[in-house]
Amino acid sequence: MSRRAPGNPEEGRGHQPPLDGAGRPAVPAARGDGAPRHLPSLLASLCERLPEDRTVEWERALARASGPEDPSLLRFVAAQQAAGLAERLRQIVAAWRREAPGMPGAALAFALATARELPRPLPAVPVVTGPLSPATPARLTSSVVLDVVRSAKSSLLLCSFAAHGVDSLMTEVAAAVRRGVQVDLLLEETTRAAAAFSGLPPEIRIWHRTAATGVLHAKLIAADRHTAFLGSANLTDRALKENIELGVIIRDTAEVAPLVDHFQWLIAPGTGLMRLA
Repeated sequence: MSRRAPGNPEEGRGHQPPLDGAGRPAVPAARGDGAPRHLPSLLASLCERLPEDRTVEWERALARASGPEDPSLLRFVAAQQAAGLAERLRQIVAAWRREAPGMPGAALAFALATARELPRPLPAVPVVTGPLSPATPARLTSSVVLDVVRSAKSSLLLCSFAAHGVDSLMTEVAAAVRRGVQVDLLLEETTRAAAAFSGLPPEIRIWHRTAATGVLHAKLIAADRHTAFLGSANLTDRALKENIELGVIIRDTAEVAPLVDHFQWLIAPGTGLMRLA
């Protein structure tokens, strides 16, 4: 399950109040001297931003750190490839340095693990490609797409009008097939999108519309029945990394399951709406 954690920019880069998991200004906990404390809310909201396996990675990195200045921790932060995520992780280190510099990393790791185990509603999260402004508590399209594919355990459904140049996505889809995931690709035939997936295992099913009019223009990636990514981005290298695109990731089974059911109905043999490529 993927979670998110927006917050305020690192010191010296302009002030913005930290945000909670729904993108609203977070109410900081009070310190013993009455001053607000942002570190607890930053740790809790991190769990809402990251998939569980990535959160566990951060717990391990924190547990190894003796304090906020530990070189191993700073290297871990610097190694994060998603610019928005790296910035928010720096905010946690900055808050740790300001508010509890004597606290060992193991204590923060324990707090993060506790927050990860707490049941909580997960809001829809904005996802973007293109420039990230400080006002946008969003995740990057390229990283979200891969996270959703990795989270699939039994079924994976991808819809796209166009597709090409997505080697990293193909690698993850192939890995999903190897772990027993049924993969269905619903692609627009006129754009020759299926050619982008020609090197994938034969177990993958590729579907085209049977109708002569209209096109398949939907963009969807759904993992099992628990997570879905909807947006403007096609499955192309430019759409995932360079264009200005906008989407949303949903992690509510009550919302995702009907979407999956709809597209499974579209490819059901009895409807005659889609055919195998």
